[in-house]
Amino acid sequence: MLYAALKLAHLLAIIVWIGGMVFAHFFLRPATLSLEPPQRIRLMHGALQRFFNAVLVAIAVVLVSGLWLIGRTAKEIVQAGLDFGMPLDWTIMATLGIVMIAIFGHIRFALFKRLSAAVAVSDWPAGGAALASIRTWVSINLAIGVVIIVITLLLT
Repeated sequence: MLYAALKLAHLLAIIVWIGGMVFAHFFLRPATLSLEPPQRIRLMHGALQRFFNAVLVAIAVVLVSGLWLIGRTAKEIVQAGLDFGMPLDWTIMATLGIVMIAIFGHIRFALFKRLSAAVAVSDWPAGGAALASIRTWVSINLAIGVVIIVITLLLT
């Protein structure tokens, strides 16, 4: 039961993260293009601030649940007298997940900081530039996330 609950938490956290990137990139951003830059940038700043806080929680859930799931499986295999070798899809998932976390760290703690500073002083060109950088890195992270899902489902 605990295994199923942790796997569910793991998947739900991933859905929040990937789904939020899809929503922001393909739906929210295009809808804001009809707004003037000050309103558009303020709206995106507020939405991204809330989303990035949720992603921080999702990352914690993904890391804790993922490590626990791997550790429990390894423990059971070793207790059965067998050698544990991490499956290829798990290795790819974990490696690319760490890359995604690093990219998110750059987005949240460098690029979003620039956006926040621009919004604080109403520097709309700098805010627009920060949003463009955030969009680029979110696109990269979204692509990596989709690759993880595809590989995991195809290799399982």
